[in-house]
Amino acid sequence: MTDAPQNPSAGSPESTESLEETQNRLASEGGVTTGEPRIETNPGEVPSAPSAAPTAEAHTGAAFRSAPKRAAVVGVVAALAVGALVGGVSGAGVTLWATSNNAGTAVVGNASPTTITVNDAADATQITAVAAKASPSVVTINVASSNAGGTGSGVILTSDGYVLTNTHVVTLDGQVSDPQVTVTTNDGRLLKATVVGTDPISDLAVIKIDGADNLQPAEFANSNKLNVGDTAIAIGAPLGLAGTVTNGIVSALNRSITIASSAVPDQSDGSEQQAPDGQTPYDFWNFDIPGQQNTPSASSSTISLSVIQTDAAINPGNSGGALLDSDGKVIGINVAIASAGGSSGQAGSIGVGFAIPSNLAQRIAKEIMDTGSATHGLLGASVADVQEDTDQTAQIVGASIKELTQGGAAEAAGLKVGDVITQFNGVPITGKTDLTAQVRSLAAGASATVTYVRDGKAAQADVTLGELK
Repeated sequence: MTDAPQNPSAGSPESTESLEETQNRLASEGGVTTGEPRIETNPGEVPSAPSAAPTAEAHTGAAFRSAPKRAAVVGVVAALAVGALVGGVSGAGVTLWATSNNAGTAVVGNASPTTITVNDAADATQITAVAAKASPSVVTINVASSNAGGTGSGVILTSDGYVLTNTHVVTLDGQVSDPQVTVTTNDGRLLKATVVGTDPISDLAVIKIDGADNLQPAEFANSNKLNVGDTAIAIGAPLGLAGTVTNGIVSALNRSITIASSAVPDQSDGSEQQAPDGQTPYDFWNFDIPGQQNTPSASSSTISLSVIQTDAAINPGNSGGALLDSDGKVIGINVAIASAGGSSGQAGSIGVGFAIPSNLAQRIAKEIMDTGSATHGLLGASVADVQEDTDQTAQIVGASIKELTQGGAAEAAGLKVGDVITQFNGVPITGKTDLTAQVRSLAAGASATVTYVRDGKAAQADVTLGELK
C-alpha cells in the first residue's frame, strides 16, 4: 500500500492559481502563441484486438499532490481512429456511446503542440481562463496492442504521473488486457505509461506515467455542491483533436444510465442490478469495428452509473477527460454521450453528454492508487421498476423489491419483498437503474438511509451495505 498523496489545495500557490490570476497573467503575457513541434505520429488505421478480460480495481477519499504550473500548451496528435460501444434506448432511437476513440475511421490533425491562443487579452473570457488554467492537467492517452489501437483522454492526479481515465479507454472497450500505453502531455511530450488498475464497475482506471516528476495535477470540486445550470466546460481529445475546449451547463444531476462495461462481476447472487425477467432501460452491444469479425466481446455486460448530464459538446475521444466548473476545477470525468444516430453508425454530440461525478472519481482513483482494487456497495436485493412488477399496485414510482438475499444488507435492515424504495440517501429513486447506480457509488460497508413505501405508508431504514464481488 502506498502513502496517500497530498491534496492539491495544500500545494504551491502556482498550482492553485485563481481564475482572476489566470486572466491577469494572460493579459500581462499579451496572449499565448503556437508552440514548437515536439512530437510526430504516423497516420494509420489499426484493427481491434481479440477479447480479453481486464482487471477490476478502484478508490475512496480524495487527496492528490500538487506540482509547479507550466505554460498552457496543447498537443494535437497526427492521426487517431474512431469507434465505440453503442446502445439504444428502448423505443426512443437514442444511443449511448462510450466516448473512447478506438479503431475505425481516421481523423487527421496537426502533429505540432499548440497553445491556448489569446489574440485579445483585454477581452479574454472566463472560459479562456479556465482553459489556460486546466489544460496542462489534461492529457491524451494512446493505447495499443499487437493488432489494435485507440485513444482517449485523462486527468492528471499527481505531479509524479498518476492519471485518471476510463476503463474502456485503457482496455479498448474490453478488447485488450495488456495494453501498451503512451501519454501525450499538454506541452507536447510523448511519455510511456503503465496501467495501475481498472474498475469496470465505475468505468474508471488509473495509469502511471513513467519517470514523471513535474506534471500539474488537476484541482477537484465537490460534486455534491453542483446545481443544475452551473457552467460546465469539457477539455479532452474528441476525434483525436487534443486540447479541445467546449462549454455548456450542468443539464441534470443524479441521472442514471446503463452502459456496456469492459468487465462486470457475476451479479446473479440477488444483487439489485437485474430484476427477475426484467430488462435494463438500455440495450447495449458492441459497435462492429472495421477489420474485425463479428465475434462476442468481453464487454457484453452492463453497469449502472449515476452521472452528471451536460450539454457541453462531448464526442468519441473525450472519454476520461475533464468536465470543469467556472473555477477550472474538475466536477466530472467524461464517460459517454447520447446520440440520435441509431445503432448502425457513429454519430457526434447532440448536447446530451455524461460525466462521472468528481467525488466518486476521486474515491475510485485513491483506492486504485492505495491498494490496486476498489469496493462497491451491495444491497442484497433483486428489484424491478414498479411499472414492471405485476405484483405491485403502488401509486408511486420506485424500485420494487422482488427477492432478498438471506443475511444481506437489505434483509438485515428490515426491508421486505414488496417494499418500494423511493429514496436512497435522499436521492429520488424512480426505478432499478437509479437504485443500482446509487448503491454502487458507495464503498462496501458504507451506511445509507433508505426511504421505502410498505402498505401505502412511507418509512425509513438504515442500511450497512455489503460488498459486491
